[in-house]
Amino acid sequence: MKEEMILRRLTVLIISILMVFALLLAGCNTKSSDAGKGTSEKSNVVKVGTDAAYPPFEKQEGNGEITGFDVDILNAIAKAGGFTVQLQHTGWDPLFEGINSGNIDAGISAITITEDRKKKYDFSDPYFDAKQLILVPASSNIKSLQELKGKKIGVQSATTGETVVQEAFGKTYPNLKGYDDTPAAIEDLKLGRLDAVVADNGVVMEYVKKLGKDKFKIVEDPSFKPEQYGMIVKKGNAELLEKINAGLKKIREDGTYDNIYQKYFGK
Repeated sequence: MKEEMILRRLTVLIISILMVFALLLAGCNTKSSDAGKGTSEKSNVVKVGTDAAYPPFEKQEGNGEITGFDVDILNAIAKAGGFTVQLQHTGWDPLFEGINSGNIDAGISAITITEDRKKKYDFSDPYFDAKQLILVPASSNIKSLQELKGKKIGVQSATTGETVVQEAFGKTYPNLKGYDDTPAAIEDLKLGRLDAVVADNGVVMEYVKKLGKDKFKIVEDPSFKPEQYGMIVKKGNAELLEKINAGLKKIREDGTYDNIYQKYFGK
């Protein structure tokens, strides 16, 4: 009798343990299923950083909305590529830091494709052809970069504009002044604190349209090499890069890219 009771208790205990285990297993399966679903949903939303102080490529309106050529291209790529984007104004340096830390998935901000940057990030296919231009007062006699030697030159820090000036006059050139953004450099040019600003063609031409050819003029130096812009993602993020490139290819083929380009730069 005693042995029978012990056996019965053991049977109840084993059944109880099995039931608890089954419940735990079911819970784990549910969590795994939910987690997979969440990851899938999140993977379709791409967080993109930009420096919204570089018109006509990107600028922040009074209501906080970010607009510009890059924004329209990004949205078109996302639509064609089958994903959605969350665009945020990060600033220039924080954009790259955000990619490194994983806080953002991609960056678009008139980012020139360079060999140094390709060592740290993966670039999409190029979406814009660019080159550096020199902006000077209309009364200036400057005709080339070399003629700016000894002059005060403004650039946006950590850009190819800064690079070409440093290559010409050295990294310690005392009259080179770096700014957080190009508009700040151009503002100092307007105030007479600089002799010239070196920046990307799209930006310089946009400011000449606004400021007037009677006040400023553009100098093209043939020594400036052609450049191209691309979107960046973290090194090795092949899945996202494939989505971006597929979307870019589609909007080039169906004419969407050309329509956006003409909206900002004409034919």
